[in-house]
Amino acid sequence: MTDNHDITLRFSRRYSMGHRLISGAAPNCKIPHGHDELVTVEIASHKNRKLDADTNMLVEFEEAKGLWFDWIDGSVDHSFHVSSKDPIITYFKENEPDLLSRLLITPGDPTTEIRSACYYAKLSSFLKTKEEDLICVGLQIQETPTNAVRFNCADITKFLPSGADHWWNRSDLSINDL
Repeated sequence: MTDNHDITLRFSRRYSMGHRLISGAAPNCKIPHGHDELVTVEIASHKNRKLDADTNMLVEFEEAKGLWFDWIDGSVDHSFHVSSKDPIITYFKENEPDLLSRLLITPGDPTTEIRSACYYAKLSSFLKTKEEDLICVGLQIQETPTNAVRFNCADITKFLPSGADHWWNRSDLSINDL
């Protein structure tokens, strides 16, 4: 994660998830399976502002991470990550509609790479709701003890469809657009 800011805050959260990949690029991942993942984010002041004179803080940690942790704990933890093209979505719509809110739906296979882009965009949308000039300067998802993806991108549209109507661009607790 790049650090070209005077002060960068870093915090992590562990969660459990399930997913499956249907494109065929990773045959072992075609069957639904799960991971215990660790997501670590770094945030900084876009303007490299100074510490608050009274508190000696950039921002209080709880304020910076509160909504993000609410989203991870309440929406991402124990969710099932699937492609927007996965026929299993139809199964849930027809047989278990009460579980639709537990489907984290990505454009294409829910790889760690695309999910890191979605998470980065989601955290950025949360930070935009604050009055501070905080930005996400890096995000890492540790999928297994030996596999991780780091993400930082100035132009998220290189990886994700644009538009405020997608869940990753909304500052709510959603994980899909159903």
